[in-house]
Amino acid sequence: MILIIGGMAQGKLEYVKNNYGIEDKDIFNPDDSCDIFEIGNYKASSDRIIVLNNFNNYIVSCRDKGNDDFDLVDRFIKKYPNAIIITDEVGNGIVPVDKNERLLRERIGRIQCALAEKADEVIRVVCGIGQKIKPDNFRYG
Repeated sequence: MILIIGGMAQGKLEYVKNNYGIEDKDIFNPDDSCDIFEIGNYKASSDRIIVLNNFNNYIVSCRDKGNDDFDLVDRFIKKYPNAIIITDEVGNGIVPVDKNERLLRERIGRIQCALAEKADEVIRVVCGIGQKIKPDNFRYG
């Protein structure tokens, strides 16, 4: 699994399209009407990589429905390890006044940490430029 993170409107999807040869038909935006396991069924019948775009929105949807988002994410990664997951970084020092918004940002951040731990690669995209942060290519000496 590859995790692509970055701020909103930083060119994450275009980066994925340009660097992985992804077509629009292979990009899914999971939300209330989109079960990530249905996307997985598409993958089973295709040799293409599935891209889950705006994954942070899916986490919000899971929370709103009362689902265990950690469990769903873990099951998906185990079943479809070739997926590319694109998610917005949240927070970056801005603390919402609303308690529920703070809790949601913490939840999204923790899920992103779990995704990064399980990912084969993590790439942060800023201004359309990707920087691989896992595996770490920098070595001392």
